[in-house]
Amino acid sequence: MSLYGDYDSQNIFAKIIRGEMPCYKLYEDDDVLVFLDLFPQSFGHTLVIPKRAEARNLLEIDADNLTKLTLAVQKVARVLADELQPDGVQIAQFNGAPAGQTVFHIHMHVIPRFAEQGLQAHASGKADPAELEKLQARLVKRFQSA
Repeated sequence: MSLYGDYDSQNIFAKIIRGEMPCYKLYEDDDVLVFLDLFPQSFGHTLVIPKRAEARNLLEIDADNLTKLTLAVQKVARVLADELQPDGVQIAQFNGAPAGQTVFHIHMHVIPRFAEQGLQAHASGKADPAELEKLQARLVKRFQSA
């Protein structure tokens, strides 16, 4: 898929925003939605998406929504760092299929990195739903106090 084109309002993240698809939600406000990645690269891998921007990538999002998205990413990184105590936090964002983008609604990955695991570029598989639910409960509490 190219960098430019029409926004598909039926993409999975648009459906999640509208409540048509479930997610392991951690935090939500008027502008962003934060949820756990189903195919995590590391424990705590979280996605942050804008709710009011019909943008496929960084080249299409307006400055106001990009600012709100970026501030939310910073909040998520702080919560994950405080709660999970990783050795590092990776922030990733992909633009276009050749760059690794698979869902064409702009989103940011916040990935806790642990020294003993090394840097994994791809998920090894789908996460266990029971583990995601436990992590979700733990992180929702942290977001509520953040």
